[in-house]
Amino acid sequence: MTPAAADDGPTGIHCRLDELLAARGMTLTRLSELVGVSVVNLSVLKNDRARAIRYSTLGAICRALECEVGDLLTVEP
Repeated sequence: MTPAAADDGPTGIHCRLDELLAARGMTLTRLSELVGVSVVNLSVLKNDRARAIRYSTLGAICRALECEVGDLLTVEP
């Protein structure tokens, strides 16, 4: 099985959404309003339970938080 096919386990990708929101004094609800994504879906991303994210969503989050993709998503060993 290829690594990409093994999508049932941990991905090793960590989302730093909590840290970025705190640093900007922004709530998840406000981010939801800015990017047009439900609070529930943002919460899934924030808690590292997301399996995928659209590039358009990723771009909208980065614009709202004034950050780069690498500031939001990191690879954990």
